[in-house]
Amino acid sequence: MSKRSLGRRFVTRPEVGSLVGAVAVFALFFTVATPFRELASLSTVLYASSTIGIMAVAVSLLMIGGEFDLSAGVGVITSALAGGMFAYQLSLNVWVAALMALGVSLGIGFVNGYLVVRTKLPSFLITLSMFLMLQGLNLAVTRAVTGSVASPSISNMDGFSSAQAVFASTFTIGGINVRITVLWWLLFVALATWVLLRTKVGNWIYAAGGNADSARAVGVPVKATKIGLFMTVGFMAWFVGMHNLFRFNTVQSGEGVGQELIYIAAAVIGGCALMGGWGTAIGAAIGALILGMAEQGVVYAGWNPDLFMFFIGATLLVAVVLNLWVRMRAQRR
Repeated sequence: MSKRSLGRRFVTRPEVGSLVGAVAVFALFFTVATPFRELASLSTVLYASSTIGIMAVAVSLLMIGGEFDLSAGVGVITSALAGGMFAYQLSLNVWVAALMALGVSLGIGFVNGYLVVRTKLPSFLITLSMFLMLQGLNLAVTRAVTGSVASPSISNMDGFSSAQAVFASTFTIGGINVRITVLWWLLFVALATWVLLRTKVGNWIYAAGGNADSARAVGVPVKATKIGLFMTVGFMAWFVGMHNLFRFNTVQSGEGVGQELIYIAAAVIGGCALMGGWGTAIGAAIGALILGMAEQGVVYAGWNPDLFMFFIGATLLVAVVLNLWVRMRAQRR
């Protein structure tokens, strides 16, 4: 009886569908793409997964809380552009510029969250508006300040080397180069999982996403929780933006469009419900791993790279159906 009960609990976990999917995707590309079997390729897959997964952690928390953010993709670029232009135009140490960019990103998250809880408009409309505004500002401000569509190189500025070591360095394991973003990704997933499962803030997030009115009635600070979740997305956008800045030294202002859908797809594939109250950070990490494997696996297999977006759509569709089945099983317990 205990074994059966344990099996039932496993089957009804939000991330179980994505775990099965990850095994299937790995098996597919391991079979059809010879380069996929090499350890160096695994490092590349983990790097691609980490840049998606860091953002997917915050997006999954926000979705569990009953909201989502369409400005997350361009928000990454806004942060990177701000950091680069603050450092170059004001001749600042890059760490000072990075902290100023953090203020910008947290401010965007706060505005999104405040408007959602204040107006009670769907977060889709609020963050779609922010997405369009940031997209325009990224291009317009960069052109006005730099005279081009890219931020200036800051590789020779004070603090660059130490910042690059934190955000964009590599280390070697068994002769294989691994990006530090992989470690940051695992750390953020572990931290988010601890918050969700071991703290009252985690209870607030699930309660706010499950039924905000009931949560409010028992004393959950729903407004503060949701604003905090939007600011968490802002923080992660800053972090990924700093990685882009310190890896490439310069940032194209037109990038980031469409990435928000990748982040949301990773969270949904990982078991997060669009209506809130259901999901885990571990599931979102597995969803990001699936997308990372697909992104690199398509290349290693020699397929048309355009098939990557088809693969995301097909995986997302299967995940939505499977997650619905898992939730229905959980509700019957």
